[in-house]
Amino acid sequence: MTISYLSDVSRQSTIRTWRDLVVQAEAIALAELDSPLHISALCNALAVSERTLRKAFHNVHGVPPCRHLRMQRLLQARRALLSSDSSLTTVTEVATCYGFVELGRFSVEYRSVFGESPSETLQRTSQADAGESSEPHENATPQRDHRPSIARRPALPTAAAQA
Repeated sequence: MTISYLSDVSRQSTIRTWRDLVVQAEAIALAELDSPLHISALCNALAVSERTLRKAFHNVHGVPPCRHLRMQRLLQARRALLSSDSSLTTVTEVATCYGFVELGRFSVEYRSVFGESPSETLQRTSQADAGESSEPHENATPQRDHRPSIARRPALPTAAAQA
């Protein structure tokens, strides 16, 4: 055996090990979508150092683990928004369901990746499901929106009303 052959085998084994570690990390991180993503907790679960996990993600995906895993969660949140009804679901519900607790950051990140706000995605898909077009037909007349209205809570009595 030559030294270059042993080097190639060792490199392939290392790449396979990196890939296995990344697959395990993704499985753990995406299994608990409703909790925020903490790389330190992920490292503890995998019994590896943060440096090792970063190196594995860089070798497999070319980005740090936090960025890759947040993107995976963001993609899943987008799928949920695309398949939800805006009269039944809110952006906040979807965002928190996928572990995004800072809603402002979620919205900014979502817009930078997908080119529209999460609420625009949710609204657009609801309009498409209702058969509404974003462009009016030539002979169309303006019509009211026929989505079901959201029930409002009764107003609390004010001090003046009680007197």
